[in-house]
Amino acid sequence: MPENGEEPVAALSLTSSTVDEITVVRVDGVLDATTRAQFADYLAMAGSDLILDLAGVTFMDSRALGLIVHHWQTSLAAGAKFALIGVEYSKSKVMWITGLAQRLPLYDTLEDALAAIK
Repeated sequence: MPENGEEPVAALSLTSSTVDEITVVRVDGVLDATTRAQFADYLAMAGSDLILDLAGVTFMDSRALGLIVHHWQTSLAAGAKFALIGVEYSKSKVMWITGLAQRLPLYDTLEDALAAIK
């Protein structure tokens, strides 16, 4: 519980922008069972061409990863563009544990992702 009149910190913050007609969703906070519905709803509104910026993720569980994989597979099937940027091992270990880090389109920067998926 916050003290001294402080407001509680949101577990998840999602913002988006458009770069070269591709939606870039910035994810800040925790991706787990408590934020999965919020994340799923936001992704559903994001459109088909998508770059997820996960640099601000502090923790990711397997449910959130499953949601990302589902969106990636849906994008592939639709011929849409999809990439992940800013993924850090220490905060998204589940990607490596499952072997998906070797399969998902991971890039260090937005510029790298845009160059690769255009």
